[in-house]
Order: sequence, then structure tokens, then C-alpha cells
Amino acid sequence: MAKDLGTDGLKNQIKGGAKEVAGKIQKNVGDMSDNGTQEIKGKARELEGKAQRKVGETESKIDRNNRSM
Repeated sequence: MAKDLGTDGLKNQIKGGAKEVAGKIQKNVGDMSDNGTQEIKGKARELEGKAQRKVGETESKIDRNNRSM
């Protein structure tokens, strides 16, 4: 485990949020240009970012709980 889950959690939340937004943009561009491949890749990137963001949120919660003990 990492030494500071709070910091790691925040980094994952930021990186995940950025991937999520980039994926939404890619998905919408694929939709507007009628490019199914880009649309699917964008959706996958969006979901990857969402998962990473959720991992970061969980890491931060664990860190907060450990500090309160």
C-alpha cells in the first residue's frame, strides 16, 4: 500500500476526471462525425476515467478513516 492514500486518491480523482471528460469529448466527436469506432473508444475512455476517479475517491475515504483512528 502507498504511504499516503489521501494524496494518491486525489491524484487518481484528478486523472480519472480528466480521462472521463476526454472520453466524453471523443465519444461526442465520433457521434457527430458518424465514426462508430471513435465513439466506442471515447465511451471506453470515459468509463476508464470514471473507474479511476472512483478508485481515487475510495483511497481518500480510506485515508480519512485511517487518520481518524
